Amino acid sequence: MTTAQPSATPLNDFPTASLPTAALRESVTVHFSETVAELIDLVAIPGIAWDAFDPAALERSAEAVATLIRSTGLDDVQILRVPKDDGGQGGPAVVARKVAAPGMPTVVLYAHHDVQPPGDKALWDSEPFIAQERNGRLYGRGAADDKAGIMAHIASFRAVMETLGNDFGVGVTFFIEGEEEAGSPTFASFLKEHRELLAGDVIVVADSANWKVGIPALTTSLRGLVDGIVEVRVAHHAVHSGMFGGPLLDAPTILARLIATFHDEDGSVAINGLQASDDATVDYAEDAFRVDAGVLDGVQLAGTGSITSRLWCKPALSVIGMDVPTVELSSNTLLPTARAKISLRLAPGQDPASALAALEAHVLDNAPFGAQATFIRGEAGQPFSTDTSAPAAQAALWAMGQAWGVPAVETGMGGSIPFIAELKASFPDAQILVTGVEDPDSRAHSANESLDLGDFAKAIESQSLLLAAINAGALKEQKV
Repeated sequence: MTTAQPSATPLNDFPTASLPTAALRESVTVHFSETVAELIDLVAIPGIAWDAFDPAALERSAEAVATLIRSTGLDDVQILRVPKDDGGQGGPAVVARKVAAPGMPTVVLYAHHDVQPPGDKALWDSEPFIAQERNGRLYGRGAADDKAGIMAHIASFRAVMETLGNDFGVGVTFFIEGEEEAGSPTFASFLKEHRELLAGDVIVVADSANWKVGIPALTTSLRGLVDGIVEVRVAHHAVHSGMFGGPLLDAPTILARLIATFHDEDGSVAINGLQASDDATVDYAEDAFRVDAGVLDGVQLAGTGSITSRLWCKPALSVIGMDVPTVELSSNTLLPTARAKISLRLAPGQDPASALAALEAHVLDNAPFGAQATFIRGEAGQPFSTDTSAPAAQAALWAMGQAWGVPAVETGMGGSIPFIAELKASFPDAQILVTGVEDPDSRAHSANESLDLGDFAKAIESQSLLLAAINAGALKEQKV
């Protein structure tokens, strides 16, 4: 595995030596046990924004976050929500503000307090909502994604306030969302309703991952995302497989043959009109990827080019659901229809609307044996990329290098965070920094989700340094 170096002269001529680095590190260290205890308390609240789960837990989660932010000395703390399109209410978001001193910039600190459902508890080595520390890692649902992001924001703000006091003139806005894991259905409406509250010069999104334990990363690109439902129909109704099987292929078989056209022989996505590149500047050793992804021995990896190019710069298509009978309920019947839900990740620079059109055209043009095929368009999320030469990005890279003691890596991410496109559209002049506390073994969304506590402490220190650098004028090139 190779690593990318940050620019040779981060922050240009900014006087980083004058920052209170040692005092900030000491503050983070002194309060770290308290920070971990607060994180453990947050993990204990099963706040899940999906309709099938108790909304009271999500409300308790928001209240707990609001209480923690108030403990930093902020009084302007609100729990806000906006209506859903179906008439219900969106998830509770916590918004808190420290107003900037005259002429100073404002930094928005984003994270989310809702979590994924625990899934099959039998797959967990400990109770998902009772955080447990083992071998330097904290296990529990939300321990990494994204309650650690919340605590990194709170703890870094505490450290800066304790160290700089009234000399810290930067405005800080906490924006802790309550429905990210449910797809952020009211995010755009929330930004529109509360635009003035959420405006800032820099937006730090603490919902990503580091390169690996001990090596920090600034996420500089994200793949976009579109999805849709493919349906094939071969007959007006189901018929007996013994009486009619042979001349007539069943719909699941036709669907399987259609799905097989989505990739070529080496496993690359074979849909015309999708962008791809080999622009990744760092690589991911194949043996490390296989271990991190849990790939079985003998299973070949798909696609061409470096692993990171395949993860960050090329499309990836997955079948994430199918409507066919279960084996237990199956019978000797030729089924007339079958459906599958398709998820397509997009390379940076790809327009989601054109990708949906390309996917639909492929489905309609490749239905086997003349079967009737339809495509129902689903959601679409824009890809994201950032300019790492911008002052905020340079400050973040410098701060990470200081906290970890090694240069930060500029990485892409194979996943998608569609709400970042909404942030960019609402605040086009803001510099958006995507950071995080996870690592390749954090297993977010999976059983035994965990957080490396050593890197957690470094993430807090890094963000406190970033805030201090902005306070000392690291954005002076941008401010009027």
